[in-house]
Amino acid sequence: MTNKDDELIGLLRVNAREPVASLARKLGVSRTTVQDRLRRLEQRGVIEGYSVRLGEMAKDPGISAVVTIYVEPRQAAEVAKAMSAVPQVETLYTVSGKFDLVALVKAKTSEDMDRLLDRFSDMKGVTDIETAVILSTKLDRR
Repeated sequence: MTNKDDELIGLLRVNAREPVASLARKLGVSRTTVQDRLRRLEQRGVIEGYSVRLGEMAKDPGISAVVTIYVEPRQAAEVAKAMSAVPQVETLYTVSGKFDLVALVKAKTSEDMDRLLDRFSDMKGVTDIETAVILSTKLDRR
């Protein structure tokens, strides 16, 4: 990866639909160079695809939360497997630090969120959870 590749990826994160000609102008290179870089990044698996990021008006209403999960020693893989079967879990990360897993979850109502959190607490291998309900999104570049 070159500095230009990093710059190109940064521009695509802001707007993946930006025309190649515009990307080329911003990078100070030719359209062909940008097209070649994109093709190479895609072939190497650096860029796996392009997606649509929905605005607040198009998103399903509901409650989102970040859940930190504390797991018994050597149980993280089993807990992760059990959590991956829960459709309300949008993203699950293993992390370093005082907790073992972090989940991004979404529920339709506060009652649904309460049941979901109870379900997590009851999972074999989970020793504790902490939840932070997301109030608003200030920046999302995913």
